[in-house]
Amino acid sequence: MFDLKGMTAVVTGASGGIGSAIAYALARQGARLALSGSNGDKLRAFREQLNTEVPHHDNDGHVEITCNLSDATQVEELVPAALDTLGKVDILVNNAGITRDNLAMRMKDEEWDEVIRINLESTFRLMRASARPMMKARFGRIINITSVVGATGNPGQMNYCAAKAGVVGMSRSLAQELATRGITVNCVAPGFIRSAMTDALDDKQKDAINGRIPMAKMGEGDDIGAAVAYLASKEAGYVTGQVLHVNGGMAMLG
Repeated sequence: MFDLKGMTAVVTGASGGIGSAIAYALARQGARLALSGSNGDKLRAFREQLNTEVPHHDNDGHVEITCNLSDATQVEELVPAALDTLGKVDILVNNAGITRDNLAMRMKDEEWDEVIRINLESTFRLMRASARPMMKARFGRIINITSVVGATGNPGQMNYCAAKAGVVGMSRSLAQELATRGITVNCVAPGFIRSAMTDALDDKQKDAINGRIPMAKMGEGDDIGAAVAYLASKEAGYVTGQVLHVNGGMAMLG
């Protein structure tokens, strides 16, 4: 099950914690990846690591495409560059995102604008760019990484929550537009996922977080990778316009 051999995927924010876990999950199922991120050195190092640990037999294996998602021109060039390199794009994973947290009364216009531009607008642009080649192929999987707080809200993150909720609305709209062409559009909404940032918390802070989670522990990047691999598969062909919550039961949402 979930065999992705012969399929290609673009993953944004690929060298980050969750992004790298998604990349590994797709590569292990046989997909060839175009890894995207804004830090060229970090991205190159991760691509070399992935090619060593999960090599792909096609051409030069997995590839990297540096892209600053705050630059609309670079965003518009990402999917065409992936098509040139991979020959096709079967799977698009919009994972990259930023936070600029502040209470609403103190939030600067720039903090709002930057989060909306990278987390929401670039996702729209990449979905729009990938839709046409997927429609021609009559197959595609678009998977957007949102967040539990896009559904629940979170103090100090009005910009981030608005962007993530907006991604869900966009995804459901596009899912309806593309459904007859064999293209699905879904979201994966992580809860608290263990990362370098959460590892830096003290035990009291970790206990407070775990106390909010019925499973009493944070998730792992691999939990998100597994959800993405499922939604990318042919077996998930009748699942579209959905949000798959991966949060250990912290928020049990319908």
